[in-house]
Amino acid sequence: MKALSDTRHMTVRHLMALWRQPWWIAVSLVQPVIWLLLFGALFRSITDIPGFGSSNYIQFLAPGVVVMTAFFGSGWTGMPVIDDINRGVIDRFLVSPVRRSSLISGRLASSALTTTIQSLIIVVLALIVGASFDNSVLGVAVLLAMAVLVGSAFGCLSIGLALLARREETLIATVQFMLLPLSFMSVTFMQKSLMPGWMQTISSYNPLNWAVEAGREAVTASPDWAAIAGKGGLLIAFLLVCGVFASRAFRTYQRSV
Repeated sequence: MKALSDTRHMTVRHLMALWRQPWWIAVSLVQPVIWLLLFGALFRSITDIPGFGSSNYIQFLAPGVVVMTAFFGSGWTGMPVIDDINRGVIDRFLVSPVRRSSLISGRLASSALTTTIQSLIIVVLALIVGASFDNSVLGVAVLLAMAVLVGSAFGCLSIGLALLARREETLIATVQFMLLPLSFMSVTFMQKSLMPGWMQTISSYNPLNWAVEAGREAVTASPDWAAIAGKGGLLIAFLLVCGVFASRAFRTYQRSV
């Protein structure tokens, strides 16, 4: 119970910081809106390619944009950690009775709530510009769950890297190195069958791709729930691995202070 209580306390702390600058959610949505509106208009005719499998590119793109928003946002989760390290905040928590795991889980819970709000905004915008989600509320809920899972996993990875690197420049370079390659080697913008063979192979091992495929399948009229569960299971396993990495990185940081 203490772990839950401490996690709640840390989550509230991070949410209060967000409350003091709510414009951040709007600013962080600028890029996803560009993807959805501009890419949706620019590549609208791509649905004419034989084998694409969809007649509405906005509808095809929207689940990918939801997941990518969570993915890109989570990549920078470690930046405030570095700021807390530099200001001595982490060190003060280490001499308090707060559970060490809550310093990670509280930040992830706050990030998950932010991801959910952003995802709902993108879903509404996609509906306005012509997308439809045939599986209604259940499909959208599963899509949001996939976005939160992939966001939490990469959030753990970012936090772990921040605790080990402790320099903003290093974290920025590492995150940038991951974000774009993983984004374009997924089915976010293109059907998998139309991708080069080597990219199809890499995408099969790409956690971002798992989330996009599961989320996109969930909002179809007749979802393949077995496939969705399989991709969800892979994301949970990936989250656990990243969680272990973040925990060990935290212990490494503790030993160094």
